[in-house]
Amino acid sequence: MAMGTRKKRQRQEALWYGGELPTAPGHPFYKRLNEVLDAAKFDPFCETSCASFYHQKLGRPSLPPGQYFRIMMIGFFEGLDSERGIAWRIADSLTLRQFLSIGLDEKTPDHVTISRTRRLIDSETHQRIFSFVLEQLARAGLIKGKTIGVDSTTLEANAAMKSIVRRDTGENYMTYLKRLAEAEGIIAKDTPALLRMDRKRKKKTSNDDWKSPSDEEAEVTKLKDGRTAFAYKAENAVDMETGAIVAVTTHGGAAADTSTVQETVIDAALAVADLIAEKTPEGKYEVHPDGVREVVADKGYHSNEVLLGLTEMSVRTYIAEPDRGPRNWAGKTAEKAAVYDNRRRILGDRGKTLQRQRGERIERNFAHQFDTGGLDRLYVRGKDNVRKKFLLQAAACNLALLMRLRHGSGKPRAGHDKAVDALLMILSVMKAVVDHFLSCSAHSDDEIRVSSRSRRSPHFSASAGKHPV
Repeated sequence: MAMGTRKKRQRQEALWYGGELPTAPGHPFYKRLNEVLDAAKFDPFCETSCASFYHQKLGRPSLPPGQYFRIMMIGFFEGLDSERGIAWRIADSLTLRQFLSIGLDEKTPDHVTISRTRRLIDSETHQRIFSFVLEQLARAGLIKGKTIGVDSTTLEANAAMKSIVRRDTGENYMTYLKRLAEAEGIIAKDTPALLRMDRKRKKKTSNDDWKSPSDEEAEVTKLKDGRTAFAYKAENAVDMETGAIVAVTTHGGAAADTSTVQETVIDAALAVADLIAEKTPEGKYEVHPDGVREVVADKGYHSNEVLLGLTEMSVRTYIAEPDRGPRNWAGKTAEKAAVYDNRRRILGDRGKTLQRQRGERIERNFAHQFDTGGLDRLYVRGKDNVRKKFLLQAAACNLALLMRLRHGSGKPRAGHDKAVDALLMILSVMKAVVDHFLSCSAHSDDEIRVSSRSRRSPHFSASAGKHPV
């Protein structure tokens, strides 16, 4: 495909009267977001980063890279979970057409074009876009980098448990049950009989034995709602002072937190190290000069190996400790020292404060990304594609943080709610003024009536209408 650029897509306004064409005032949030991206030269950076994936002349015109990354971020800002849903919303919205610079006489990209472009551009380029957004946050003073919090969540993969197959033989679950029944001499001719036999059998769906034929990298795990499904795990490293996401890693759904945390911390340390030289418009260097020095996590990350490994990386840990009872430290001097040092820190005032802040800094980001951000489950397959989705979702979440700092709202709905709140406040003030005016008017009328009665003669008889003799 030949790469389209934003400069090539700029067109002169129509020379005829267009009063009958549909128009929209545009959403203030998206106008401001485009101003932020244009000031950072987002489109030239995207086009330079993606130049190797396109031919200069041959092929049909493609999505401009800057437009593609904007489209993927719309899923976060509009709360859409799939590329098909994003394509439908773009085709239906004049505001999003303006945000993407798509004219009324142009066809909006369909979901096939969007997914084809996603598969074309590799995950390293998506990582560069995420890092580019991080640089804008560092220049705005939103990256401190000294203390990071790590947490993870599992998302259901685009793979059904009913289609599960054996890794060694490739047979499906029902064929596997028939083979077991025949080996044990059990007569089970129909499916209900096989299922009754399966319920009585002690079993475990191991990822070493089973896989999904449509997504072999997805892993069977138990989700937070109690269901067993194929899933992936997203792990974030968050700046505990600002709430910015500094690193995102992707793993199989069954990967233990203790086996992935060091990779995430290393990625966060490298990202922060690249931002140390960034300075704010006031000329200040807000990123900590020594990089990541502290790690905060919940008790799911607590283990001897994790604490010892992070200690060897010269990182102080504030990881909540589960109640394991008396422990045997024979031959584990270094592990004992790391565990006891971590225990002393989490029982201190700073440790308790950091643990309380995890909900505000980390859990709130997960709510923005995966609950209101529309990514509550996955509609792409393969760890590479899942990583691309996670990176752009985190980049959009960071842009929302930047927009919240500069303009007071991080999502279009938040900006609309603030406008509604302001209107309701104005109406309440107007109502209070009107009520006060009416009460004052009623009080004045009462005073007038009392004054008129007092001016009458005390011997006046209302029934006779005359003065008595």
